[in-house]
Amino acid sequence: MSATLIKNATIINEGRSFKGSVLIKDQYIDGIYETDTVLPTADTIIDAEGLLLLPGVIDDQVHFREPGLTHKADIASESAAAVAGGVTSYMEMPNTNPQTTTITELENKFAIASQKSLANYSFFLGATNDNLDELLKADPATVCGVKVFMGSSTGNMLVDDKKALERIFSEVRTLIATHCEDEATIRANMELYRSRYGEEVPFSLHHEIRNAEACYKSSSMAVELAAKHNTRLHILHISTQKELSLFDNSKPIEEKNITSEVCVHHLWFTSDDYASKSARIKWNPAVKTPADREALCEALKNNRLDVVATDHAPHTLEEKSKTYFNAPSGGPLVQHSLPAMLQMSDQGIFSRELVVEKMCHAPAKLFRIDKRGFIRKGYYADLVLVQPGIEDIVSDSTVLYKCKWTPFDGQMFNNKVLTTWVNGHAVYNKGVINTSIKGKRLAFNHVN
Repeated sequence: MSATLIKNATIINEGRSFKGSVLIKDQYIDGIYETDTVLPTADTIIDAEGLLLLPGVIDDQVHFREPGLTHKADIASESAAAVAGGVTSYMEMPNTNPQTTTITELENKFAIASQKSLANYSFFLGATNDNLDELLKADPATVCGVKVFMGSSTGNMLVDDKKALERIFSEVRTLIATHCEDEATIRANMELYRSRYGEEVPFSLHHEIRNAEACYKSSSMAVELAAKHNTRLHILHISTQKELSLFDNSKPIEEKNITSEVCVHHLWFTSDDYASKSARIKWNPAVKTPADREALCEALKNNRLDVVATDHAPHTLEEKSKTYFNAPSGGPLVQHSLPAMLQMSDQGIFSRELVVEKMCHAPAKLFRIDKRGFIRKGYYADLVLVQPGIEDIVSDSTVLYKCKWTPFDGQMFNNKVLTTWVNGHAVYNKGVINTSIKGKRLAFNHVN
């Protein structure tokens, strides 16, 4: 059994930053040592003086496009980008082709990932208006949850039958994750702006078409259904100040039945950026106003928002270059989500400890993931070594995404991922990716 010792790092874990060392044996963390402790011997010793050592990021919302949409992305390419960005585990969405709305298609994705994914993985089973029987087959110990599109987005998986929604919220045993935007509101806004601009609607109006009212109307309905049926509900990509009143920050995440996610792009970009970024920041829900972003940042700090994710959703630049109504929503983010959040920490918006809490610990607690998300003895060695205080310019030409572009093109970050370990295996190291060992299927229901 080989052993690796990472020594003299600044370890950021469970609300603390301290100088220390971590011993990896096989797949697991075998020991954590603070300064002035006699260190064990190891086959490989890494001196991490001046570097940050974090738990691996757990991203609870990505779209890796396989099967069926692999001209945009695939599990191999996007998991490579993920580990290059310090993401060691992900949960992937069902709007692929075919859509992941049956257990057969779900297990097909798991089989693909077992052969291709460099990071650990799970997949959501997708809800439709008429597939409740399939949803009830999902095993909460091996499947991260059921995804319900309560607003249409890429893939047209809208669940709009009220009786179907009632049954899904009352009968499904797993966590339910929702995309919340009111379809009637969006369609009315689309027709209004189409009447004014024809097909040449400016991208800068995206946040007015998919507006705060559309988000709140749908999110409040989801919360009402969850409260009525005592459902474990997780509302994805909260983007507005108005929605924040729906969430409780009076108790820890482990005791919440209704939780929320915010995405990196809603914390970083605002409606002011459409002028320069155009379709590159066209997401659903839309990037909103500076006031919304400020409120989201504050809500993350006061625990109304529980986790940070990416909603990583690649499209080709050719697809993105189309007019407003024809350019798809979504963009790639997994390679730069951690550097972006650490940049916001350096700017004084968040502490490093909060970044680790919301990107690593909280997803593990919320989804009850077995032995991941923390630097703890006996846990899987999913770890990230980061160099702070370095100038690292992002470029379309250097990203690992299959789509070969990033909304962060030209952005300088001052934190760079050096090494990422997945299950004790250094899968990414200073620009080199080792594909010899693949990630594992996530297991759930462990009490952290």
